[in-house]
Amino acid sequence: MVAGGGVRTILHVDLDAFFAAVEQRDNPEWRGKPLVVGMGGANDRGVVSAASYEARAFGVHSAMPIRTAKRLCPDCLFVPVRGSAYQAASRDVMAILRRFTPLVEPISIDEAFLDVTGSQRLFGDGESIARRIKATIREELSLTASVGVASTKLVAKVASDLRKPDGLVVVEPGTEARFLAPLPISRLWGVGPSTAAALRDFSVATIGDLAALDRAALVRRFGKHGASLVDRAHGRDSDPVDDPDAAKSVSHEHTFDEDTSDPDVLERTLLAMAEGVSGRLRHAGLKARTVTVKVRDSGFNTITRQRSLAEPTDMTEPIWRIALELARPEIRGKRIRLLGVGTSGFGEREQLGMFELGDDRRRRVVEASDEVRERFGTRAITRARLLRTGLPAPFERDLGTAVERRGEHAEDQDGAVSRRRKRRDSQPDTPPAEDAFDD
Repeated sequence: MVAGGGVRTILHVDLDAFFAAVEQRDNPEWRGKPLVVGMGGANDRGVVSAASYEARAFGVHSAMPIRTAKRLCPDCLFVPVRGSAYQAASRDVMAILRRFTPLVEPISIDEAFLDVTGSQRLFGDGESIARRIKATIREELSLTASVGVASTKLVAKVASDLRKPDGLVVVEPGTEARFLAPLPISRLWGVGPSTAAALRDFSVATIGDLAALDRAALVRRFGKHGASLVDRAHGRDSDPVDDPDAAKSVSHEHTFDEDTSDPDVLERTLLAMAEGVSGRLRHAGLKARTVTVKVRDSGFNTITRQRSLAEPTDMTEPIWRIALELARPEIRGKRIRLLGVGTSGFGEREQLGMFELGDDRRRRVVEASDEVRERFGTRAITRARLLRTGLPAPFERDLGTAVERRGEHAEDQDGAVSRRRKRRDSQPDTPPAEDAFDD
């Protein structure tokens, strides 16, 4: 609801097979062919970052091990991740969205929420705006997007996923519960594998089954989460489209080609990620109060630790020092598969260049380095300790984490994926937009 008792109009715009679509757009000879973004690294340990719809027809999906994808689709084209190309395309898409409303909330590189309630006198109703957005993206960028239109973010996101690719689904106000009712329970935000398994004890298979349950019974079983599940099942969601400038976190992850226990490799990796995160903070004019590290070992056990700084910062060294202190006890004596460094707790944005007097020389060096990277690329200048580390650029985040996890994917029999799934099932279920390291 909006001021005066009116109904909001929310759009969820979701680009179709984004990474793969950019590759096929930029390489016309690849159009219509099965294509996978992700090369695999040593021994094909990598995972699929994105798959074209032609590849998905063979059962290939994001987060699947490359070796499994090759087995399912031997004729697939496997191409490396081109982070800068996807980032540029994403910026172009977001610029198009902001022509229709200033209330744009990107939730990943390939999707965003829009509140177009105040734009309808100028551009027409929600469906009209959605059609114009889809047409503009197609005409100007040669990409396709699927759009959901609803009165809440939750329902708009579910709607955008139903008729991919190039879909448009409009859910009229007052019909949210009826629209959701026949859909499988896995479509609902906050219902992961463990919650879905628990709901089977209540004979819940669809969202409508959940909506029909007694709220008190669900609260007794799931606590406060039970009440929120009932609200979601009815399509109730008061979450607004966030201030697009209110960043929640800036983070970077890296999955090693081979699990490692080498302290020097691990420390250099943390340094590289702290460097990337701090650069993104400076570019956004942000300073962070909290540093978080994420450690995943060879057994897929994942631990996160965080600590607050005495003073907010956007500099590499303090972020790295805290990350190192947090990580050392968790990596000692273990073979590590993944490391992540994140920052959060941002205050007001600052004008770049207004810093402590005692830090002027270091600040000038950092700003000069940022300018070189801005002009000539992220790898144009780097620390001597980071030469030949082989780390991806900060955008090219953990390829061991799914870029897309929507609906039910085909089961993959790879043992590592099974172990990861078991580990994930033991964790609390959360909506996909709430992962602090999924930026």
